[in-house]
Amino acid sequence: MAKGRKQDWWDEENAEEIIWVSKSEIKRDANALKELGEKLVNLSSINLAKIPLDDNLLDAINLAQCLKFEARRRQIQYIGKLLRGTETEPIQEALDKVENKHQQQQAMLHKIERQRDELLSQTDTSLTALLEAYPSLDRQHLRTLIRNAKKEAEQQKFGRAYREIFAVLKGVMLKEV
Repeated sequence: MAKGRKQDWWDEENAEEIIWVSKSEIKRDANALKELGEKLVNLSSINLAKIPLDDNLLDAINLAQCLKFEARRRQIQYIGKLLRGTETEPIQEALDKVENKHQQQQAMLHKIERQRDELLSQTDTSLTALLEAYPSLDRQHLRTLIRNAKKEAEQQKFGRAYREIFAVLKGVMLKEV
């Protein structure tokens, strides 16, 4: 290169296209991928099957599940390195679904409890809406249970019919979800 001549690769047009990433940011991203890899290694094989992984990554995770101590740590670092070359958003979404399954089930149980209480307070309107949403419910059996639960409530106790309504609703609502 001649003295005084401007370098070809560094001109004003290309300067705007370059995005500077700090070393700390690169390390944070690598640690986040390593933590994602560790979560994947800690999953059971049933839950791991629900996550979209390529073959190399799946083999590395299965190997890491068999290793202990320092070898496991190095394998998890390798998994983090493999994750750098893949699209992690679908993996993270599937992992979130697997981890939140318990919370979703608890929310569904609370919804069933509210539905049962609504059935006991407003028989005809809520029962009609429920039967439209879940046509597999037995109308006559549910009416009998509601009537028995109201009698038990008048006696200031929630007994068998109250729990049985919950069981019937749980069987139908969880099945169709």
